[in-house]
Amino acid sequence: MLTKSLPSVFTVGNLFLGILAIILVFNERPEYAAIMVIVAMLMDGLDGRVARALNAQSEFGKELDSLSDVISFGVAPAFIMYVVAFSGINEAAAWIVTAIFPICGALRLARFNVIDGIPGYFVGLPIPAAGGVLCTLALFHKDIPSIVLLISTLILSYLMVSTIKYPSFKKVGVPKAAYWILPLVIALAVILAIVFPGTLSKLLFIPLVLYALYGLKKNVNRLFRRSKRRLEEENANRHTHQF
Repeated sequence: MLTKSLPSVFTVGNLFLGILAIILVFNERPEYAAIMVIVAMLMDGLDGRVARALNAQSEFGKELDSLSDVISFGVAPAFIMYVVAFSGINEAAAWIVTAIFPICGALRLARFNVIDGIPGYFVGLPIPAAGGVLCTLALFHKDIPSIVLLISTLILSYLMVSTIKYPSFKKVGVPKAAYWILPLVIALAVILAIVFPGTLSKLLFIPLVLYALYGLKKNVNRLFRRSKRRLEEENANRHTHQF
């Protein structure tokens, strides 16, 4: 029974960290808030793998995971960005953009739950990755203009609801022998996060943003190939009409 409940323990831990992140950012500790989101990403990556390995998948776990993700990777990162970066811009714009991000995240999760995906890929930027980029990007608010952060938030929101394909790493499994070591791994991650809050978050920003940009690059390449194909067809038709 305990084994079957293990995936939900990770999911609830993910939700707890998301709520903690919201509390921390409103207590003027954005670095620690961002770290909570990052550690929640780690727990979110483990719950599904553990459920599949233990054959403990269920509709309850699926719904709980989605609800937790909306808080931890939608609401929490949006509030982190709002509190640290949007205070100096138009209030209405700040409110709207802050709301758009978790709304798009919820739409992304709802689509994921009801539509069959493409094997090996996610359709749209996964909300944990989008939330990770947003909360770590917020830590650069002193170096990046608020308008750029506002636009970046909208871009991330669009990427979540887009049809851009992102590689999935779900098949990277966890050996059964390692299950009981996972709490130690998470504890180590939390300790490192507490000791190096700002530095660790900013370092993790790099791989996260590269993953997000990968999808944009794939989309641009697809549009370029489509335009090139259309141009070739038009040239071929024009050449045929000449004869």
